[in-house]
Amino acid sequence: MKERLGREYFENLYEQSPDPWGFETSVYEHNKYKRTLEVIRDRQRSYRNALEVGCSIGVFTAMLAPLCNELWAVDISEKAIATARERLAAFPHARVERRRLPEDTPKEPFDLIVASEVLYYWPERVLLAALRRFEEVLAPGGALLAVHWRKETKTYPLQGDEVHELLLRNTRLANTTTIVEPEYRLDIFEDRE
Repeated sequence: MKERLGREYFENLYEQSPDPWGFETSVYEHNKYKRTLEVIRDRQRSYRNALEVGCSIGVFTAMLAPLCNELWAVDISEKAIATARERLAAFPHARVERRRLPEDTPKEPFDLIVASEVLYYWPERVLLAALRRFEEVLAPGGALLAVHWRKETKTYPLQGDEVHELLLRNTRLANTTTIVEPEYRLDIFEDRE
């Protein structure tokens, strides 16, 4: 089993490139962002308090911020967080912090938790621990949105489809939306208790 990718791995990536995945320029990323925002808006509700897990340099975070009264964006990389803070300076309601999840998951009740292209960096046991934490901090009626790359990679502990299958099999949340594209999969899990 592959181990969890830690802070050093990500700091090294950001040392080599300020945008290692091309979040600012990638057609794939922008198409995925557009679809993700459509799904979020389709829920036809405002988000009082949202959490973005693995915000990186804050490209999607800046798109999400106008839809939330409060937004908490976290990442393990200090380099990424510094860039995200600059990008989100115009959004005083957005808090950007370096945290290691699931251990340092904020305790707020969140109406929306977004985990985009991040959960496959963890082995199964860490992913399941994170899922438990997300369920604990999700507000009644809140949603966990997961979206991940579906192409195979040998670097990460899990593959995108594996992440979504693990979420489906191990959550108490209701899976209310599934979108499967050739390059990514998006699922929404809602707290209906």
